[in-house]
Amino acid sequence: MSVLVVGSLALDSIETPFGSAKDALGGSAVYIAAAASYFVNPVRLVGVVGGDFPSNGLAFLEERKIDVEGLQVIAEGKTFRWSGRYHYDLNERDSLSTDLNVFEKFDPLIPEGYRKSSFVCLGNIDPVLQRRVLDQMEKPRVVICDTMNYWIERKKKELQDTLRFIKILILNDSEARLLSREPNLIRAGRVIRSMGPSVVIIKKGEHGALMMTDTLTFSAPAYPMENIFDPTGAGDSFAGGFTGWLARSDDLSEPNLKRAVIYGSALASFCVEKFGVEGLRDLTYLQIQDRYREFRELSRFED
Repeated sequence: MSVLVVGSLALDSIETPFGSAKDALGGSAVYIAAAASYFVNPVRLVGVVGGDFPSNGLAFLEERKIDVEGLQVIAEGKTFRWSGRYHYDLNERDSLSTDLNVFEKFDPLIPEGYRKSSFVCLGNIDPVLQRRVLDQMEKPRVVICDTMNYWIERKKKELQDTLRFIKILILNDSEARLLSREPNLIRAGRVIRSMGPSVVIIKKGEHGALMMTDTLTFSAPAYPMENIFDPTGAGDSFAGGFTGWLARSDDLSEPNLKRAVIYGSALASFCVEKFGVEGLRDLTYLQIQDRYREFRELSRFED
C-alpha cells in the first residue's frame, strides 16, 4: 500500500540539557515519512524547501527511498527554520525563533501519480491546506491527520470542517483539551470523535498514548527511556510509524490499530535517542520488532 505524507520540511536549531544541534534536518513531513518508510514503500512526500536546503537532507530522504517528486524547491527562497530550547523537563520548551520563509506560502500540489495513494498522512499544517490536499485525492482508503494548538486557537472552524473528512486524528493531550473544551481526556476523545474522526489518538508524551473508537479505549505505555537527547519530532515519528504499519498490514481492525499504536511508539522512542532525524537513520526491521516486543511486555501480566 502506498502512503502520501504532506507537511513541513525544516532546518531546526535545538538546545537541550544534553547537547545541541544547529540546522538539523526536521519538519513534520520528514519525520513522518522517515518513520513510515521502515514499513512500506513507496512513501511519497509533498512539501516545500528553499534553495538553501542542504544536499545531505535530500540524501537522507533518498537513503530512506522516499519519493520526492512532490517536493517543491523554490531556488530563490529560504527553507523554514525553527529554533528552540528544552528544559530539564523535556515536556517544556521555549521557541526561540520561527522563520516560515517559503513555507509561509506553501500550496500543496499533489502530483498525478500520487493522487491514488491509499493512505494519506497530513502533518500539522494549516487545516485549509489539509483540506486542499484531500480535494486533490482520489478516494484514499485512510486519512490520518495531526494538528496543533496554533490552528485550534486561530482556525478552529476550518479545522472542524476538515475533520469531517478524517478517519484518524492524532493530537497531544493539551490539544485534545483545547479542541474539545473538556479537561477529561476520555470525554475529550468522545467530543472529538463527534466532529468526524472515528479514531482519536491522544499522545501523552512520557505517559504513553490513549486511543479511542466507538467501542474501544486503549492505553499504551511509553517506553522507559534512560537516555533522551531530543524530543523534537517524536510525535511525528509516532504518526509515521502508526501509518506505516497500517499501510503495511492493510488491516484496520481494532487489534491491529493497537499494534499500530505500539509500532508508532517504538519509532518515537528511537527518534528521541539522538538529535534531529539521526535516531531514524540506520534502524533495522529487527531492531523495530525487538522494541515492539519490549513494549508488549511492559503491560503484559498473568491473571
